[in-house]
Formats: sequence, structure tokens, C-alpha cells
Amino acid sequence: MPIAKLRTTVLDCPDPHALAGFYAQVLGGRIKNGSDPEENWVDLFVDGSLRLSFQRAPGFVPPQWPRADHSQQIHLDLDVPDMEKGQEQVLALGARPLDLDDEGGKRDFRVYADPAGHPFCLIRT
Repeated sequence: MPIAKLRTTVLDCPDPHALAGFYAQVLGGRIKNGSDPEENWVDLFVDGSLRLSFQRAPGFVPPQWPRADHSQQIHLDLDVPDMEKGQEQVLALGARPLDLDDEGGKRDFRVYADPAGHPFCLIRT
């Protein structure tokens, strides 16, 4: 029997409202506690099963992938049916490419940073 149940995954960031909006456009879902841009905590509920939370962190320093001295600490793997279309869409939303070398399609993922600098991967399904 498990000791606990996962409630949410929390990402520190300088602007919770903006980062929740980025992930809402990538993953869908609905934002709660996100009507005030000065909010310190914003939740994103996706398909009733996944919850991501965004917490304002004064002095936030973004991770630098893949450097150990500025560790990524956490990253998200996101499945996409069409890599090229998914890449075009996340870049249009403000993602930044970190590693797009999928070795001519031999590797099934590409790495990006969200607008706050957290790494995430698009994975070809």
C-alpha cells in the first residue's frame, strides 16, 4: 500500500500566470487561481488526471541544460504525434530549442526550454 498519493508537480518560476498559460496552450486543460497576474501560485488541471502547479520564486535562476552546476532538477516528457508540428507550435508559444538533433529521426525526442527556462522534451509517439 502506498504511503502517499501525488497531488501535483510544482515548477518554480518568476511569473506563475505566464508559465501556466504556456503549458495550458501546450497541454490543454484549465487554469485555476490564475486570473490575477500577481498571483504567487497557479494550478493547471489537464484532463482531470494531471495537475501542474506554478509557484512564484523571487530570484529564480533558470536551469541550464545539461549543465550539472545549474541542474535541470526536473523536466517534463510530452508525447506528440507529429514532431515537426509540435516543434513549430511550442516555439511559437515561446519555447527555446536546446537540443534538436534527433539524428535524422533515429532519436525519438527533442529538448526545449519553456519560457522560464525549465527543460522539457517532445517525444515522437
